[in-house]
Parts: sequence; structure tokens; C-alpha cells
Amino acid sequence: GWREAVTAAAGALQAGGLVAVPTDTVYGVACLAQDSGAVRSIYSLKGRNGEKPLAICLGDVDRLYRYCHVNVPDELLRDLLPGPVTLVLKRSEELNKDLNPFTSLVGVRIPNHPFIRELARACSGPLALTSANISCQASTLTVSEFQDLWPQLSVVIDGGPIGDVQSPECRLGSTVVDLSVSGKFTIIRPGCALASTVEILRQKYGLTPESS
Repeated sequence: GWREAVTAAAGALQAGGLVAVPTDTVYGVACLAQDSGAVRSIYSLKGRNGEKPLAICLGDVDRLYRYCHVNVPDELLRDLLPGPVTLVLKRSEELNKDLNPFTSLVGVRIPNHPFIRELARACSGPLALTSANISCQASTLTVSEFQDLWPQLSVVIDGGPIGDVQSPECRLGSTVVDLSVSGKFTIIRPGCALASTVEILRQKYGLTPESS
């Protein structure tokens, strides 16, 4: 069923739909980042204003260079990705101008989860990715926790429970770190991988924290 699920989800995305997917942190909702209509749909699903940016999701680090201006070593990207980290970088001209039009930056996710990476590879451009919940509500670790959103989704992929449903730590989502300023990093959201991320950035690459 794995191949069929990837094919069904990719088909729904290409048709402009929204798809719920498991990631390595919490459940997410994805659409094609280059499809402006789908991006508007994801905002209305979340009940969030357009000022809150969406991340893009890719299957592999190599594809990141097309949509971002990277000013850190490739090895640093590969030390953190795939994994439960969102890297915020300067966006390139390739990225849909209707996606986060108010900022020159974009968050990039490559979740360490085989299904969503396979799905991202099956689509031509990047996915736009956000957590599968109404804005300001708790992140979701099972598909039943966001069943009020199901009617607005084209496909819901049930990957089973993610992490420990009883643990508040499991609902923190990815650690979001801004790497857009050379030699520095800013933690935007501590998330679930803060200590290991900061250790890599400081100890291995000598980046210094900027106060956010």
C-alpha cells in the first residue's frame, strides 16, 4: 500500500488539494508550494492569518539549493537534515512569490520520515508544510486528533501514532533555527531538538547565537 499511498497523495497535491501526512515530529498538512490557490487553502484550513509563514518541505538536501540562498557549509545542512529541524534561509527567486510574500526568508524541512520524503520526491516543486491543527491549538500525533479538519483534506495518510502521545515534549514540533546571517544562528522556536542542534552549530561549525 505504500506506493499506492504516495501515488494517491501526489495526485491530490497536483490537483491543488491538501494532504495530511506523518512527519518525524507531528502530523502535517501539505500542499504544492508553487500553487498559489493551494497555499490560500492551507491558510483558510488553519484559520491563520497570512502573516505567519509556511515552511517548504523537500525530499533531499540537494534540492534545497534551488529554492534558497545557502551561506553555510553543505556538511552543516547534512548534519541537521533530514531531521526534526527547520532551517530558515534566504529564499531564491524560484520560490512562489505568493508563499510568505512578506518575508525574504523561508523555513526548510526535510523530515526524517520515509513517507513524506518519498512524497516530496514525487512532486515537481517543494511542498508547503504546516502542522495539522487549527492555529493556536496543540500539535497532533495521531490522525484522529485532527478529524475536524478531515472534510477539507483531499487525502489523510495514517502513519500511526508519532512518538509518545502522552508526552508534551513530543508535541513541540521541529526546532526552528535562522541561518540567514553568515556566521550566526538565531533560535526561533526551541522545538524538540534544541540541545543537539545548538551543539552542532556552535561546537562543530563555530556559529555564534544572535539574541532573537
